[in-house]
Amino acid sequence: MFTKLSRRRFKKLKEGIKNNVSYLDCLINELQGSINSAFIDGDITEKQCDYLYKKYIRMEE
Repeated sequence: MFTKLSRRRFKKLKEGIKNNVSYLDCLINELQGSINSAFIDGDITEKQCDYLYKKYIRMEE
């Protein structure tokens, strides 16, 4: 579904949340770019994109 880079960005975001880092907005922006690229490239569907945005970008349950 995602490239290694995208998986690393997910991991970094989770670690950033856990460690309450001051640059969390930067980690979210990097992940958002990876999600956008994956959608545009056809690697994920619109439904998957919406789910990822809801869970990781907007951080809704």
